[in-house]
Amino acid sequence: MRSEELHETLLPKRLALPIFASDPLSSVAYATQEILLVLTLGGLAYLHFTPWIAASVVALMAVVVLSYRQVVHAYPSGGGSYEVVSTNLGPTAGLVVAASLLVDYVMTVAVSVASGVDNIISAVPRLADHRVLMAIGFVAVLTAMNLRGVRESGRAFAAPTYLFITGVLVMVVTGLIRYALGDAPVAESAAYGVSPDPSDANLTGLALLMLVLRAFSSGCTALTGVEAISNGVPAFRKPKSRNAAETLTAMGVLAIVMFVGVTALALITKVHITDDACRLTGLTGDCASYTQRTVIAQIAAAVFGGEHSVGFYVIQAATALVLILAANTAFNGFPLLASILAQHRYLPHQLHNRGDRLAFSNGILALAVVAALLLWGFKANVTSLIHLYILGVFTAFTLSQLGMVRHWNSELRTERDLAPRRRHHTARVINALGSVVTGLVLVIVLATKFTEGAWLAVLAAIVLWVMMRGIRRHYDATSAELAVADPKGELTLPSRVLGIVLVSTLHKPTLRALAYARAFRPDRLEALTVSVDRDEAAALLRRWEEYGIDVPLKIIDSPYREVTRPVVEYVRSIRRESPRDIVAVFIPEYVVGHWWENLLHNQSALWLKNRLLFTPGVMVTSVPWQLTSSAHADRPAARAPGSFRRGEPQGPAPRAGTRHR
Repeated sequence: MRSEELHETLLPKRLALPIFASDPLSSVAYATQEILLVLTLGGLAYLHFTPWIAASVVALMAVVVLSYRQVVHAYPSGGGSYEVVSTNLGPTAGLVVAASLLVDYVMTVAVSVASGVDNIISAVPRLADHRVLMAIGFVAVLTAMNLRGVRESGRAFAAPTYLFITGVLVMVVTGLIRYALGDAPVAESAAYGVSPDPSDANLTGLALLMLVLRAFSSGCTALTGVEAISNGVPAFRKPKSRNAAETLTAMGVLAIVMFVGVTALALITKVHITDDACRLTGLTGDCASYTQRTVIAQIAAAVFGGEHSVGFYVIQAATALVLILAANTAFNGFPLLASILAQHRYLPHQLHNRGDRLAFSNGILALAVVAALLLWGFKANVTSLIHLYILGVFTAFTLSQLGMVRHWNSELRTERDLAPRRRHHTARVINALGSVVTGLVLVIVLATKFTEGAWLAVLAAIVLWVMMRGIRRHYDATSAELAVADPKGELTLPSRVLGIVLVSTLHKPTLRALAYARAFRPDRLEALTVSVDRDEAAALLRRWEEYGIDVPLKIIDSPYREVTRPVVEYVRSIRRESPRDIVAVFIPEYVVGHWWENLLHNQSALWLKNRLLFTPGVMVTSVPWQLTSSAHADRPAARAPGSFRRGEPQGPAPRAGTRHR
């Protein structure tokens, strides 16, 4: 796609919702389960806290959605939390948010895909042994789809997201109607008891409070991905801010309704789930080999009449798909944020470049590789990965809302009209409330999850923050070093140019390099060879004289059979004798057509170039000689990513009268 076609990738709201909101919507599939898993550590007696914890999560989500509506309108350029914090609290705080979000995006991919695989295994338990392979395979598929572009991935992912929303809402309504009519559905695990974890039995006082707070912090996974829309405002059709705000509101309403419905049905159906199946009492058979179904799978089976019902398989298929596709939120958020950071010189410039399909290809690939490594390292286990999750997003929530308070303070200092001032005051109150609430949740998450694995996420964010500061220092130092203070001084001609043609043997590439060097008309030209074998060097000198080549051939003896070091030392000796001279080194090189042929040729030339490039005042020129095998590069071949922009042949020229889009 041409750069001018970027406007064609802008998204309508119906596509933006599944692209940017699939993560918070899909969190419905496991947020309730995470609450129940923590509460059952103390036994079934503590499940009565579930409605209060769910209500707290809902209230928090409403506050966060309202807060980010303010961000969308105030900062429509797409920086989201990073831009808000950098502008209002300074670049150091902005980098804290950026590092936290980058880590959280990686965790989004890992947790979403792992949870999706869990739901597939709930429907087909015999796939449990292939968990890691399946997870990494799904990451590869998501990567390929996103490399096709934002709009194309949105079209592919829209149907599963809407199928999940519809399926969950139908399940909730059906289950509640059955409950109201006195035919309450019953989960398969309702008959099982739960023995408390020995460390969490008979909790009172502070210990009980910590258990409830742990359950609340786990339930807050329902809020992950809420900030993605504020990062992706530029991807919306005009009016961008309004469309983004409406999509954010729709996402919030749907997520709250679905989360409340699933939690209510989990209590109605009496789902009992634990972190260890051996703590289930009344279980027949070997508990170690028993695979617990996910909460949403148990609810679907109870509501629709068993694990072989059509409704059960529809819900499981839709849940698995949307959980895997929820990673798409990160595949859109991570590359965009990385591009902005690269533009601000905090990450490598390559992350700012768009690929063939106008997607940030390098960012997509970087995210995929790190997420796949994480899934492999943690064996795609949701329970292990979840402890590393949501820390970064609440750091971004807290600092961005605090930044918005300062933004409204700044606006109020200059605004004199009463109507805008009232709106600013209201927005400031919303953001202040959001900052306080999310700050408290951040403290709770840190306190309850730090020792369980969250310290890894904190460490990763710190390392990333230090790395980005280092990259910025490098780019700043490089810019200062390369800045032109006196153009005339920089254009001063060297005293002389000495040309050196490196010779290994006398053949056509050597003669081409000699002719090319002569065309530059250096002040002095000589050929240089290294004598590893004296007989071969003598034979080369005889042939040189027989051919009558009028360029003097200098032979450097190398008793230790090295080639690179004698050449480099000779060139450096010339520079020491005449510091104002320029040395132009011409190196004949083969151009081959197969990758494996590179292993057979050009190794000495590669090492020589690498060493000579570190020598000031030395210019290195490769003189190519195309071998016969290189001719295949001109034949029509299948398009590879980036081949058009790299100038590779695209096949025969189009016939007259044909049109190419």
